[in-house]
Amino acid sequence: MANVGAPDSWEQQADADAGSAAASNDMSTKFSTLNVNAMEFVPSFGMKVNSSDDKDSPSDSAAPEDSAPLTNDQEEAVRKMEDNPPADWETADGDVDPLLTPDDPDGDEGDEGDDVVNEAIIKPKKKLVQAEETKSKREHVNVVFIGHVDAGKSTIGGQIMSLTGMVDKRTLEKYEREAREKSRESWYLSWALDTNQEERDKGKTVEVGRAYFETEKKHFTILDAPGHKSFVPNMIGGAAQADLAVLVISARKGEFETGFDRGGQTREHAMLAKTAGVKHLVVLINKMDDPTVLWAEERYNECRDKILPYLKKLGFNPAKDLTFMPVSGLTGLGLKESVPQEICPWYSGSAFIPFIDNLPSLNRKTDGPFILPVVDKYKDMGTVVMGKVESGECKKGMSLIIMPNRTSVIVDQLWSDDDEVTSIGPGENVKIKVKGIEEEDVSPGFVLCDPSNPIKTGRMFDAQVVILEHKSIICAGYSAVMHIHCVAEEVTVKALICLVDKKTGDKSKTRPRFVKQDQVAIMRIECAGIICLERFKLFPQMGRFTLRDEGKTIAIGKVLKVIE
Repeated sequence: MANVGAPDSWEQQADADAGSAAASNDMSTKFSTLNVNAMEFVPSFGMKVNSSDDKDSPSDSAAPEDSAPLTNDQEEAVRKMEDNPPADWETADGDVDPLLTPDDPDGDEGDEGDDVVNEAIIKPKKKLVQAEETKSKREHVNVVFIGHVDAGKSTIGGQIMSLTGMVDKRTLEKYEREAREKSRESWYLSWALDTNQEERDKGKTVEVGRAYFETEKKHFTILDAPGHKSFVPNMIGGAAQADLAVLVISARKGEFETGFDRGGQTREHAMLAKTAGVKHLVVLINKMDDPTVLWAEERYNECRDKILPYLKKLGFNPAKDLTFMPVSGLTGLGLKESVPQEICPWYSGSAFIPFIDNLPSLNRKTDGPFILPVVDKYKDMGTVVMGKVESGECKKGMSLIIMPNRTSVIVDQLWSDDDEVTSIGPGENVKIKVKGIEEEDVSPGFVLCDPSNPIKTGRMFDAQVVILEHKSIICAGYSAVMHIHCVAEEVTVKALICLVDKKTGDKSKTRPRFVKQDQVAIMRIECAGIICLERFKLFPQMGRFTLRDEGKTIAIGKVLKVIE
């Protein structure tokens, strides 16, 4: 209550001796003690006090004596000032400055602050607008490179990145120098995609390499799949994200034969690409510059004619789903520009990059619920998941759900092929940083989806299965590994329901006791754990699968009905 006491005594003193000089002296001392605190207010009302002479002070001091209401106001002002001076000054300043800053052209400090504020506001906006523009301008297409070991997949990928300017000359020269030191001169282009040391030393791709390049119309993501049969599960993960597959075949004498004959990966990769839902297959007949080939038309035709019947059998239509091209990955001929007539007079078709750039646009489901099967995850100041958006759109700050855990998460950041964006759409290969889940609680094969329309989960389902290659018979109780979108899960055949006639599609009346190679059957399958899947009719990407056993793909199938 000390602050109330001060004005009281001052008032009493004023009443006691109004005219005496001592009183006026007392009052000035009181004022001076008060004004120590009120110094900050000089700009607003202190100008007159400063300019006025000493003789004015008695008349000023007399004012409170005459008018009682003024005294109350002053009393309140003093009380406020003593109660909480700094806050008052700040608010007083705050009240003045915002009004002055926008209208005052001379206020230097205000202008600087304005610029800072404007920059802070404008910069992200510019960035966001750019992200929207790049997103709307170019269509996203995912291209997977598949084929037998040493066919030249990584080299072609590296050469494309070099030709489109995604890898600079200096980096390539560094790779070439390092490769020469290891006497692996011809491998240097593949190092653009094979980034880890083991892959470089052995010349074998293990993980699915990722890179991207852009043309005037489209944004392409390269997925470089491993060719070795030990890494087929990784290759399936890559093919599951692709819209377009590029089957690379080596034309070199002996290499084509080993790749295509039984035991080679050419057949299996082509079949897995078809199963993964790839609509168009480009067959690149590589190594045409090899001394055993020298751009010979006979060798090109031989390779094409051997593989064509097999691709037809898989269901590719040669008229619209298949394209053959002669190329050389090492020299880059036939990739960006057509092969010169003097080298290859018999081929007049388009080069590879212009051809895929001019392919018709893919029909994407933009209006559907958001679905992203997780291909990979890692920790980076939070949990980051990677994958290809299968349907719907997602924006920063959205709430999503991770199935099958049913964990709610919030989207913190989005990257589309290493560029930070604010929203993503179907077909894009993305990284999403999510809040609300730990990295160890996410596994490849989990699905990030819309909470209002989550993906189905289950462990038992009915499916139509085509047995491709299996020496013995398959009956109830048979186990294999199933690959569906990005999940690899052990499954058991619970029961065989019926056989399906390949030609007519009629179903058998009686239950079969077993199925064998080249037969089609409807069977009930049980998974070891709960997985995300959907009926093939509703959502093909989440409803097609392959069965593998003993390192071979033995069957392909589609989900007809999720039981539980």
